[in-house]
Amino acid sequence: QVQLVESGGGLVQAGGSLRLSCAASGTIFRVNAMGWYRQAPGKQRELVATIARDGAKNYADPVKGRFTISRDNAKNTVYLQMNSLKPEDTAVYYCYADQEILGKNWGQGTQVTVSS
Repeated sequence: QVQLVESGGGLVQAGGSLRLSCAASGTIFRVNAMGWYRQAPGKQRELVATIARDGAKNYADPVKGRFTISRDNAKNTVYLQMNSLKPEDTAVYYCYADQEILGKNWGQGTQVTVSS
């Protein structure tokens, strides 16, 4: 059974930084894309950033230039470095891992709160 364990969320002032981590364990097949989504209260879940196994990255427009996604394939771990945080970045952040054949698995979510 695949488990994704997230860490690194918390409360930070506007302009501050946080680093999220997500480690996938129990995988059977190769993990291809990994990434992060977020969901703010009353809003739909939205893409934040994705990273392919070869390192190709994709960012949502609101976070470009502020967030950086990276991964360690040997550890099946994905990271999200978040700088210059804004109150509108406040949300629950969910990581995912897309495993060959079996598809996507999701983490339990970690709360990020940015105060103004």
